[in-house]
Amino acid sequence: MSFMDLSKYPAEPFKIKSVEPVKMISKSEREAAAKEAGYNTFNLKSEDVYIDLLTDSGTNAMSDKQWAGMMMGDEAYAGSKNWIFLEETCKEIFGFKHIVPTHQGRGAENLLSTIAIKPGQYVAGNMYFTTTRYHQEKNGGIFVDIIRDEAHDASTDVPFKGDICLEKLQKLIDEKGAENIAYVCLAVTVNLAGGQPVSMKNMREVYEICQKHGVKVFFDATRCVENAYFIKEQEEGYQDKTIKEIVHEMFSYSDGATMSGKKDGIVNIGGFLALNDDELFGHAKEFVVVYEGMPSYGGMTGRDMEAFAIGLRESLQFEYIEHRVKQVRYLGDRLREAGVPIVEPTGGHAVFLDARKFCPHLDQEQFPAQSLAAFLYIDSGVRSMERGIVSAGRDNKTGENHKPKLETVRLTIPRRVYTYRHMDVVADSVIGLFNNKEEIRPLKFVYEPPQLRFFTAKFDFAD
Repeated sequence: MSFMDLSKYPAEPFKIKSVEPVKMISKSEREAAAKEAGYNTFNLKSEDVYIDLLTDSGTNAMSDKQWAGMMMGDEAYAGSKNWIFLEETCKEIFGFKHIVPTHQGRGAENLLSTIAIKPGQYVAGNMYFTTTRYHQEKNGGIFVDIIRDEAHDASTDVPFKGDICLEKLQKLIDEKGAENIAYVCLAVTVNLAGGQPVSMKNMREVYEICQKHGVKVFFDATRCVENAYFIKEQEEGYQDKTIKEIVHEMFSYSDGATMSGKKDGIVNIGGFLALNDDELFGHAKEFVVVYEGMPSYGGMTGRDMEAFAIGLRESLQFEYIEHRVKQVRYLGDRLREAGVPIVEPTGGHAVFLDARKFCPHLDQEQFPAQSLAAFLYIDSGVRSMERGIVSAGRDNKTGENHKPKLETVRLTIPRRVYTYRHMDVVADSVIGLFNNKEEIRPLKFVYEPPQLRFFTAKFDFAD
């Protein structure tokens, strides 16, 4: 039982109108399920999971207003009134000139990579993300990580750990030439660094440097509302600004953005590519028809677009985002209090277990994060996700494993789904495993797909 000051964590700013029953299968059944899944939590059946922290992408609970909006779906093939509402909402919130709808964030990543990268060009970013880097490399881009050094150290507790290192950015421009840089991809927040935010100051300075050299800046806006909350909480001069005002200023320091609506849009599907450049917008409209759908729906139904627009507006409410971030922080504080090694500081969407320190008896090539995620499920029915050497994949040229400095297990909290008591169940299981860490065994591949292997790979115990 924790003795933390619970007044630091606001109660849920909503009432529960509908519930979905969940069940806990027996430990022997969980062991069998884990083995059948090849000790990959992505391969587990949802019905065998008790608390699902695999992702916050599309797993959120919609509000009564969003569900009501679903009944207002205009399923016209072109010119849907729901698209007009979504387009108006995105322009109002983010301030961009053009919006191209997509079925989800990776659809927007594909469009941007297709229209903005010439083979051999560099794409700089504040740490890679799996699907983003895949699309960049597929289109001939060369990813370069220019995040501040502290982001690669799990134990370093500093604010705005997701900031781009300005010296690294300038060095890349000087050495490679601005004409050889496709764009800077600035993620707000930085997922694989632990959900770390970027300061407004850093966004402004990055944009100024890039404008000076004629390099475009595109944001990954997936969790931008969470980032805005950290700015309001921690950056001088923003305490009296609304979340909406902060979000609007953030995107004024960019040339466009990709967004997965499945996170801060609080919906189950949807996304967009936002642009200011007329020529790029023309190309995006051509390719969206090929890959996604008409430029007025982009793979979404009318009812999806209505719920997406409403969700974006709801996400800007301070009471909502304060509870969202502090519920995640509550789990991080419980684990930290018990001495469990996590990525510091706690980010906006997840708590990341530091698998290197959690499992010091396992080498990185023995997949400690993958194994820890499997053992957590077996112990308590909690599904989490590996974010380490397995997710990083292999070098396209050498075939060797990428070995990121961060080897983590992500405990990702869906929006408006679980309570603080659920977080206690998760914390108790993690703490129990940490106190018996020697029981966590090494894994080896028994099936490894060539691309994005973490989604479908299978493993077995190596000893």
